[in-house]
Amino acid sequence: MSSSRLPGFYKLGVAERRRIAATVLGIDESALARALSNGGLDLERADKTIENVIGTYALPFAVGLNVQMNGHDHLVPMVVEEPSVVAATSNAARLIRAGGGFVAEADDAVMTAQVQLDQVPDVDAARKAIARHRTELLSLANEVVAGVVARGGGARDLEVRDLGDGWLVVHIYVDCCDAMGANLVNSVAEATAPRIAELTRGRPGLRILSNLSDRRCVRVTAQVPLNELVCNGWSAHEVRDAVVRASEFAERDPYRAVTHNKGIMNGVDAVTLATGNDWRAVEAGAHAFAARSGVYRPLSNWSVGSGGALLGSLEMPLALGIVGGPSRSHEGVKLALTMSGARSARDLAMLAACAGLAANLAALRALATDGIQRGHMALHARSVAMAAGARGIDVEKVALAIHEKGQVTLEAARTVLRVLTGPLPELHLGK
Repeated sequence: MSSSRLPGFYKLGVAERRRIAATVLGIDESALARALSNGGLDLERADKTIENVIGTYALPFAVGLNVQMNGHDHLVPMVVEEPSVVAATSNAARLIRAGGGFVAEADDAVMTAQVQLDQVPDVDAARKAIARHRTELLSLANEVVAGVVARGGGARDLEVRDLGDGWLVVHIYVDCCDAMGANLVNSVAEATAPRIAELTRGRPGLRILSNLSDRRCVRVTAQVPLNELVCNGWSAHEVRDAVVRASEFAERDPYRAVTHNKGIMNGVDAVTLATGNDWRAVEAGAHAFAARSGVYRPLSNWSVGSGGALLGSLEMPLALGIVGGPSRSHEGVKLALTMSGARSARDLAMLAACAGLAANLAALRALATDGIQRGHMALHARSVAMAAGARGIDVEKVALAIHEKGQVTLEAARTVLRVLTGPLPELHLGK
């Protein structure tokens, strides 16, 4: 990719954005358009994907810009319904780019298979039996995931946890390579459960993965040079120090930490959804990780770095895959994976985390200066204008007018539209 820095991209029409994106990505423009038609999923395929299908449901597919990760540029595929997320993430990524871009690393794709047992008569004896038969159990696990073993993955280790009252849970840690891994580790849990029950003399219970993938974490750091932080009459020092204080607020207060982390997930979830991954699992794991100390904490931290720069860091579990599932059948997902430039599941996890840290910075910077609503409502005004009936160039005219008046409401939009176009037809919504 030549560059993810595309100034003025947001000002262009959809057709021109597609042309530029195709050029930057080095793919055929018509192929890009085909991949995005019908939301990337036709009705016939949708009917075979889940149950009781009656249609498809589209969300905007957008491009996050300005992201430079580990020295390489990326266009970031983002699917999200909330106004301002893509714009804010792209803008924050531009600030971070000026500081050298994101630096990211990720663990191997190790997921946890859980085999639960209760009524274990002798916990110590059960532990010893599992330890003696460790090699046997790992071999049994690898037999059912021979495909991933052939690609260099497979069962790596196991652990026994005592939950009290004769309850044990055996964790089997499986390297899933480029898959998210849910089906793989579920197969491992089910295949090993009978032998584990025999060894422990306990009653087998649940056999399933854990979505707290804390052995599959990603870590990202970024810095913004001080001179890049000047904002709407606020000095660079004022903005930096306000962001740092907002970060400390999240460290001190779980009520704030939840919203702080939601800002991170704005970016992470948008990439997760675009690439066909399980955003519910990602959310559950992220929030469990945030509370692992017993107190809910922020996943990112912002502080003053060298030379007075703003320094940010993020650590979170992130189980994403680039093979399997929708990557085989959903044209939009295929395009998103191509767009991301991710060559491995680790690459994709790092890119999603970069989007998360950028979204977090954008939210904190807005909160620390003019407040979150100024930029958000400016973009929300377009949705209100369309809801009022505006089309074409009238959308921007109505949106600008109601935003400048500070009245981003449906009635205000309809009033402006009447001035532009004359009386509006009555809406007939049925009896």
